[in-house]
Amino acid sequence: MSIFEKNQKANEEKPTQSNQQQEPESLSDDILLNISKLKTVFSFPANNALKIRNLYLPLYEKNVTVLFIEGTVDGHLIDTTIIEPLQKKPNSPLPKIDFISMLITTVLVTSTTKIITTLDDATMDLLNGNTIILVGEEPCAISVETAKFENRSVSEPTTETTIIGPKAAFNESAAVNRSLLRKQLRNPDFICETVKIGKQSSQQVSVMYLKNIADEAIVNNVKKRLKDIETDTVLTLSQVDQYIEERSYSLFPTTLMTERPDRAASFVLEGHVILIMENSPTALVAPTTFWSFIQTVEDQYLRMPHGNFIRIIRLVALMIALLMPALYIAVTTFHSGMIPTDLLLSIAATRERIPFPVFIEILIMEVSFEILREAGVRVPNTLGPTIGIVGALILGQAAVEANLVSPILVVIVSITGLASFTVPDVSFNITVRILRFVFLFVAYLFGFFGMAIVAAFLMAYLVSMKSFGVPFFAPLSPHLPSSKDLMTRPPIKKQWLRPLSMSPNQKVRSSKPKGMQNDD
Repeated sequence: MSIFEKNQKANEEKPTQSNQQQEPESLSDDILLNISKLKTVFSFPANNALKIRNLYLPLYEKNVTVLFIEGTVDGHLIDTTIIEPLQKKPNSPLPKIDFISMLITTVLVTSTTKIITTLDDATMDLLNGNTIILVGEEPCAISVETAKFENRSVSEPTTETTIIGPKAAFNESAAVNRSLLRKQLRNPDFICETVKIGKQSSQQVSVMYLKNIADEAIVNNVKKRLKDIETDTVLTLSQVDQYIEERSYSLFPTTLMTERPDRAASFVLEGHVILIMENSPTALVAPTTFWSFIQTVEDQYLRMPHGNFIRIIRLVALMIALLMPALYIAVTTFHSGMIPTDLLLSIAATRERIPFPVFIEILIMEVSFEILREAGVRVPNTLGPTIGIVGALILGQAAVEANLVSPILVVIVSITGLASFTVPDVSFNITVRILRFVFLFVAYLFGFFGMAIVAAFLMAYLVSMKSFGVPFFAPLSPHLPSSKDLMTRPPIKKQWLRPLSMSPNQKVRSSKPKGMQNDD
């Protein structure tokens, strides 16, 4: 049986689609008709991106047409693996099989090829950088992998920098990103599945996970949400994140974006699912927990005491970034008796000539700091340090001398702003900044009592959240066995247990060390 006949038989054995879906249009055995249809699809000749090369092969007495999209293919690869082999006389006698099968098995042996039988498949393969070979009197075509999109080289991470550890970061090429992950995880059970999304401009999302570790229910949940996306096109993985998240109006993210292959690999080893997409220089991790947003990959690269020290500093900075301005308002407005007398008199003296109440004063400073932060991101790189110096020094000093704000408030806002930069994840960082304003308002209205109420509601909300079925505060709440890699971590040789909140197929990373008690 020929390859083409096997392909047709496989298509016949597939279950028929619903009547609502239109059957794909098959290719004809008339090569001119097939070329005309593809020209119509790509608006040729108005759209000159479609390149067509008509060949006559006297050795085979066949007309052949080679089609590809300019800017998506490797021209040298087409010449060396397609054009030259087609025009070259084979060294061995040709096998007595159909012409398409003979081309694949004898002529195009150096290329990755497949047979396609529908116009939609030909269109999608052209858009993905493949070269289509149409053969006269054959109701099918050959698709050859020749994709070569322009991409920047692998560079160092820009937002997740580390002193110790690999310096490679993802770029906009999905193939490169998958290669970087496979370089980290050389395991035959490392699966990569593809899900197509988008109607007008179809994109492929790579779903990567370890088959022997990841929970099948979580993997199926992720793939189902991807398949349920109903839209014309999805340009980047950040938009995919917004389509598959559970609570669109929630301040807290339930997925995590990372630009580091080593960090993505560490999530895969715990049973998480990684999504990779073309044009996205990051990988999407699902599901995630609260602890993922306050940890960095360098915590594991450093020795246990050093890594825990940095984690504790980061947690303290998180509390400062979230609560310090609100605590200042609550103490000075409602609970001034908690402040030592000398400090209270000092604060009152600095605010003697300030025309605004403390709430308006701190609101002005916080909004100004957020404007400076956004300006520092948007301006050209050469002006970024200038904006920071002008904003932090000149404007701050001028505001104090003009009696618009008090000196102690400048110190508080500055420390709060610096502390917010220690939050490693961008989405979680923005969440902390928004919640800081919420605590400001309730502290101004109700003092410590209002802050305690908001904190209680916030904790209850976080405990109730789930990310793809995994509790957001797991394994702390609900309490489940794990290696206790939460606010601090044990020595790396004692992290033998994967977090059971992920329901991994293999709960133990390796054999449990001898003499170690199960102190979950």
